[in-house]
Amino acid sequence: DLQICQHRAPTCCTKKMEESYQAAVRRERTQSIQALNFELKYMIVGHITAFQEAFESLLRFAENRTSSLFETAYRPMAKEAAEPVKELFTDISLYILGAETTVETAVLRFFDSLFPLVYSRLINPGITDLSEDYTECLRLTRQDINPFGHYSKNMVTELSKSLWAARMLSQALSLGIEVINTTEHAVLSKECSRALVKMQYCPHCQGLTLIRPCVGYCLNVMRGCLASMSELDAQWREFISTLEYLTNEMAASHELEMALSGVSNSINDAILHAQLNGPQLSATVDKVCGQPKQQEGNLSSANIVPVKEVTETQTFVMAHTSLNNKRREFINYMKRSRTFYASLAERLCDGDLVMRDSSTCWNGEDVV
Repeated sequence: DLQICQHRAPTCCTKKMEESYQAAVRRERTQSIQALNFELKYMIVGHITAFQEAFESLLRFAENRTSSLFETAYRPMAKEAAEPVKELFTDISLYILGAETTVETAVLRFFDSLFPLVYSRLINPGITDLSEDYTECLRLTRQDINPFGHYSKNMVTELSKSLWAARMLSQALSLGIEVINTTEHAVLSKECSRALVKMQYCPHCQGLTLIRPCVGYCLNVMRGCLASMSELDAQWREFISTLEYLTNEMAASHELEMALSGVSNSINDAILHAQLNGPQLSATVDKVCGQPKQQEGNLSSANIVPVKEVTETQTFVMAHTSLNNKRREFINYMKRSRTFYASLAERLCDGDLVMRDSSTCWNGEDVV
């Protein structure tokens, strides 16, 4: 009553043993594919972590640099500016991770929060009454009178392209893991499991436990079993090309590291622009929001403190170098895996499964 290992010669197999063999080949195939996937998956997961750590390191550096700008150059508003600065870099981090937000929203929200502070602490330092209504009026007025000139828009442009590439790379790596996980759990068809039993276990039914399949026979069976996976080949190659494009984009002129390290300079230029245009801004704000209460003997707003040049710290250099090295190492590895799905059958038929360097092997019907 054998269904798969039918043979003219006497047999020591039963139908129940054939069923056990089918379960065994399914399990073995899953384990073999998992083993092949492991190195690729390990590499991608490792780089997701490495990229994320490098991003966080760069973000922390840029945030600290921006905070120190306020503490050294704009001390009157440093304490109140801490929260908007923190929010800006949290928004940037969430954007890279794929949150439903935009760089423009994050940057303009920051400048909305910054204007009431610049206006009341630097342009008109005598203001004592900064009520919620007055603050909100200043926030809304910022959008109309554009006190920071082109600097706020420039900051959006500078950050947008480099952060976009980082965000896309982060999402692409997660997609790669998803693809690999899906292929690991692909169900073998009934025809495939029967073909694998015939190839691997039918010789056992005749007592030929040491005979292994012929290489050509193994390749034919595996290619048939993995036809659906080999169809991923074109898309996988395209995916690798996309990863290469994104890593090159990150390393190009719109470099993430440079864009982030330039945030504090952009903010400084924007604040200086607002201070230099203080009288015109005050006149417009007074018309729109009314005149707030002032201290007697208004403090001079002319004392613009230029920012001290913050030297590039060792932290930034290390994060910058680390990210560049990771990018290079990662893309070189991924390029080598370009044929991963096209060569699965060859890799599964390699090693112990088939008989190499021997004059006898199993061809599915007999020993040849």
